[in-house]
Amino acid sequence: MSLVTIVQLSDLHFGRDVDLEQIRALRTLIPTLAPTAIVIAGDLTQRARYGELQAALALTDHLRAVAPTLVIPGNHDVQWWASPLGVAGTRLKYRKYRSLFGESLTPALELPGLVLASTLTSHGWAVGSTTWKFWRDSTVKGHLPAAEVDRAAAEFERSPADALRVMVMHHNLLRGQISRRMGLAHWRRAQERVVASGADLVLCGHDHQEGAALLADRVVVSTSSTHTARTRGHRPSAFNVVAAGRDTISVTHYLWDCAGGRFGPGAAARFPRRVRS
Repeated sequence: MSLVTIVQLSDLHFGRDVDLEQIRALRTLIPTLAPTAIVIAGDLTQRARYGELQAALALTDHLRAVAPTLVIPGNHDVQWWASPLGVAGTRLKYRKYRSLFGESLTPALELPGLVLASTLTSHGWAVGSTTWKFWRDSTVKGHLPAAEVDRAAAEFERSPADALRVMVMHHNLLRGQISRRMGLAHWRRAQERVVASGADLVLCGHDHQEGAALLADRVVVSTSSTHTARTRGHRPSAFNVVAAGRDTISVTHYLWDCAGGRFGPGAAARFPRRVRS
């Protein structure tokens, strides 16, 4: 029997791209999965407009009635044009998001057997997210500052020894299987920091393709898909159900059946749970 079960969504893109039939299916299905917690790993909106954020908040409120729900912003939720390269500070970029989802951009949840600590990787057009392909990546890539990982590591250190330690971020920490793209600038440094943080599991999105893999033989990274038609390789949309027992962490991708109008369990991966000394 699982000790904890996490439902992981990402990249809803309320606005132009959202698939409302999928959203209705999620509202019906998720309560039947009896999750310990729910994670929405960013890109709630398409253009960070108030109407889009309000629609995302309505879904979030519905899910919070099912289980404790942790939500973070993605790159599409950042008004980067209000302060490109931080010329007017950082607060303007998150003004609309904060007005509806609260002051904290990096919420945490501690539940029996589980601690969820989020990190902010969505900074808009920022110096830290700049790559040599700046014309393509300037508002798409993210970066993971050391201070973000340090704060999550401190949350983990305060948690009970047997708790599953989960770091949540928007940008994909591993290279996309189809896109072959990294979500983060300075990704090698970011990976080293995550491994050193004490995380057992990382949950992310951004790449629009589901997946699960090990990082340095100790951290499971699970990437959710998108609830739009803009999936990688025209794959079915997917969300993840993560079940952690005493010795294992399993990730099951629930795939969208367009003809049937429902999600069903698809491919699954199982990993050994890290043993702490």
